[in-house]
Amino acid sequence: MASSSSSSSLNNGRVVEIVFFDLETTVPNRTGQKFRVLEFGAIIVCPRKLVELESYCTLIRPPDLSAVALRSARCDGITRAAVASAPSFEDVADKIFSILNGRIWAGHNIQRFDCVRIKEAFSEIGRPAPVPVGIIDSLGVLTEKFGRRAGNMKMATLAAYFGLGQQKHRSLEDVRMNLEVLKHCATVLFLESSLPSALNGEWHSNMGVTTRSRSLQQSSLSGRLNDKWNESSEITQRFSRGKSICKEETSRKSPPSTSLSYKRAVPYGRGSLGKMTAGVKKLLCNARSAPINNLLKHSQSLLR
Repeated sequence: MASSSSSSSLNNGRVVEIVFFDLETTVPNRTGQKFRVLEFGAIIVCPRKLVELESYCTLIRPPDLSAVALRSARCDGITRAAVASAPSFEDVADKIFSILNGRIWAGHNIQRFDCVRIKEAFSEIGRPAPVPVGIIDSLGVLTEKFGRRAGNMKMATLAAYFGLGQQKHRSLEDVRMNLEVLKHCATVLFLESSLPSALNGEWHSNMGVTTRSRSLQQSSLSGRLNDKWNESSEITQRFSRGKSICKEETSRKSPPSTSLSYKRAVPYGRGSLGKMTAGVKKLLCNARSAPINNLLKHSQSLLR
């Protein structure tokens, strides 16, 4: 079940390769039962060109075969009969150590699961575990950089989002799918950063989230509407002050009168019964409605 290909460019001291790896394990179904590694798969990738330099995959026979199901629940082919003739972890420990040690480890959710299982497996056979020079967990990276536009961010969901097919739940196939998902996410993020005004808002708007560009547009529109409203308020206040001044000047120059000639000459007054004259009503309507109408017209042009 093992497959490998070598390259003369490995371990040349100039480039630290990235190793994408994945484990398939048993799932404990009772207290005290441990995870057991059933399959290890990895590809070594050049970080400059993202080309596959080496690959390795093997089934692993656990110490207790009864922990392996007779039939695979996910139809991945990893059954008790399939691993019965596979090598033990101790038999393949040297190969796994040489692939992982001193390289950058990459994978989906490896920090919380795969890295822990590797350390446990080496500890059980009394050997030191391989040590990475760095870890890239695509679950954390994509959740932070790509966002949850692809749902729960599981590998199967991400693969379906990009149309890469169904996840096989086999180690070698899954790590290659992991690399393709990263390539697709990186491409989308690159395009969005190149044309933020055209591309950034599309998925956000579908999810009901306001993007930064939309927020700035709304803030600008709100600011301009407030300016117009303040301008209209100032005009109304000026008119009111002018009205008061005019009334004061009129009261000083002419004695109070309710004659028809006085009302016609000075529209800024009230009738004998305290009702506003027709001239005042008309002037007030024109003064108050003009800035509001202008404001509404300006708002409609902005919204278009």
